[in-house]
Amino acid sequence: MEIELIIAFISLGAVVGFLAGLLGIGGGLVMVPVLTSIFIWQGIPQEQVVHLALGTSIASIVITSISSMRAHHRKGGVLWQVVRLMAPGIIVGAFLATFVAAVMSSTILGMFFSCFLVYASVQMFLNMKPKPTRVLPGKPGLFAAGGVIGSISALVSIGGGTLTVPFLSWHNIDVKKAIGTSAAIGLPISVAGTLGYLVNGLSADLNIDYVFGFIYLPGVILISMMSFLTASLGAHVSHLLPVPVLKKVFAVLLLGLAIKMISSVV
Repeated sequence: MEIELIIAFISLGAVVGFLAGLLGIGGGLVMVPVLTSIFIWQGIPQEQVVHLALGTSIASIVITSISSMRAHHRKGGVLWQVVRLMAPGIIVGAFLATFVAAVMSSTILGMFFSCFLVYASVQMFLNMKPKPTRVLPGKPGLFAAGGVIGSISALVSIGGGTLTVPFLSWHNIDVKKAIGTSAAIGLPISVAGTLGYLVNGLSADLNIDYVFGFIYLPGVILISMMSFLTASLGAHVSHLLPVPVLKKVFAVLLLGLAIKMISSVV
């Protein structure tokens, strides 16, 4: 690996981990646009560049999701019964969505991701929170909700918090429990998505060293290592800085990333 590439992955991991700890957001929203630019710079074929970014990003989330899940579990913030009922739908939805992604062009995938970035940006800037007006559905309803959340999360390579927290809050779940439960749900999303992008990328034959399916292993290792180290720093700094203001700044950054993503793939 070129030293510039190593520095790029380490820097990306450091930023992603810090933001996760500071603002409680998943890294995929930042990783996918940046990875897309890095892979384009590497000369990855245009028709596969977003697929590789999505697979590498979601694989990088596995380690951080385990860490986040354990932290919330220690604080009693995970509703494990909800996790058990949603996990099957999450796994099926996330895994099958990678098959859909595999047949989509990088342009369509990039535009879909950019639209999701705009949604996440608006949600964060306006601090949109659904009014708790319902109770949780039964087993079939939670399976279906898990399927939808897993599918969209795999298509945009996120841990699901942007979708899971509002869903649970809408159903009268305390926000702290919703965040903790969402953190636990991030693990099956990332694992199923990683397996899906691994399987679907085997036929792509990218012929690049250390690429397995749609996953670039050195990137996963370096990003995961640094994000794990800097997440605690971000969590510490969150108690010292005005997080609501920072979220608005980050929301504007997401809009910039959406524009960058579109310009990279169109």
